[in-house]
Amino acid sequence: MIYRSKAPLRIGLAGGGTDVSPYSDEFGGAILNATISLSANASIEITDKKGITIQTLDRNETEHFDWNNELPINGKLDLLKGVYNRIQKDYSIPQQNFRLSTYVDAPAGSGLGTSSTLVVAIIGAFVEMLKLPLGDYDIAHYAYEIERNDLKLAGGKQDQYAATFGGVNFMEFYDNDKVIVNPLRIRPEYLSELENNLVLYFTATSRESATIIKEQQKNVVSKNEKSIEAMHQLKEQAKMMKEALLKGNLNEFGRILDFGFQQKRKMANNISNTNIENIYEAAKKAGATGGKISGAGGGGFMIFYCPANSRYNVIETLKTFGGEVKPYSLTKNGLRTWTSK
Repeated sequence: MIYRSKAPLRIGLAGGGTDVSPYSDEFGGAILNATISLSANASIEITDKKGITIQTLDRNETEHFDWNNELPINGKLDLLKGVYNRIQKDYSIPQQNFRLSTYVDAPAGSGLGTSSTLVVAIIGAFVEMLKLPLGDYDIAHYAYEIERNDLKLAGGKQDQYAATFGGVNFMEFYDNDKVIVNPLRIRPEYLSELENNLVLYFTATSRESATIIKEQQKNVVSKNEKSIEAMHQLKEQAKMMKEALLKGNLNEFGRILDFGFQQKRKMANNISNTNIENIYEAAKKAGATGGKISGAGGGGFMIFYCPANSRYNVIETLKTFGGEVKPYSLTKNGLRTWTSK
């Protein structure tokens, strides 16, 4: 018996960073994001080998343990162990031999929400296995608690909800971990044009998002006016982009992205760097009207809005920087789970 799950990665379109506490607690945050056809996958297979095996197939890491109620958090496969420990604590997994395997379609630290999406996928596999009575909001919040509280990993709240709900969503974040997910009903032709014009580019570098996020949090606590004002502007950007998408004003999309790029650089150091700036300027000269760094910044994926048929010229330009243009499509589905007999 194999219990499987699949959760989509996401591209953040606007408002990035305003979902991070303490900004969201004090001022309220807003983000617009969309899930894509890259995913995190998890499976739990009942085996004859005594004990528990956990492995990441994409990173070729494996550990085996005798049956235990708590696995050691020691810097290796901690996301997998963290979910197991919390599920075991809250729901008492029946003592049986199994192998937990995961695979993610993008590297860690790439800015597409890989870590949080993986946590959601692992929870999904346990939900399928144990038939847990958890709804979408429950699973997303559970993933957030495991990452932020149990494993003490710095970050925001959007990724867990994007992975669980799927689709294009306008999300609102408030104090006491209150999150409201507003699915957007966008005309199919608008989504098709958006998908055609958005180029997803991997800079061939990953980064440690926690360092950037911790500085961003520190700037809010210390009342850094420049940083806080930038976050205010990014929250407004999310509202502007939501309106543009719903009304089909896609000619405004690049300009709104560019506005956000200028603001995001003010939130913390190392969000941008010389390489990112050079890539961004070259893409704009090639025809892109705007773009952004996906995730916390510092590397990973970037997206560019390329109107008309400029995407082809932009892609050829991006290739000269040694990265990779990644094919994708926008998706409607969030977390999916099933059993294979």
